[in-house]
Amino acid sequence: MTETELDMILTFRWPRVVRRVMGAGDDPKLMGFVRSISRNGRRKTWHPSPKQEAWMHAILSDFDAEHEPDLEVIERE
Repeated sequence: MTETELDMILTFRWPRVVRRVMGAGDDPKLMGFVRSISRNGRRKTWHPSPKQEAWMHAILSDFDAEHEPDLEVIERE
């Protein structure tokens, strides 16, 4: 993960994930991980480990899949 990609995730996408996970409050392990990433992400020298990076990508892809709008196919004649 590049510095730019990490910055974009932590600035624009991660806050929505935090609100959703903390609002649900049903998975203590996930809540701890999300809080940890938010806390560590404030440090300029921090970069996620390969395992943390994989979890972050998995969480973001699950989050995006849940919020993907339903598409309606329009046929043209």
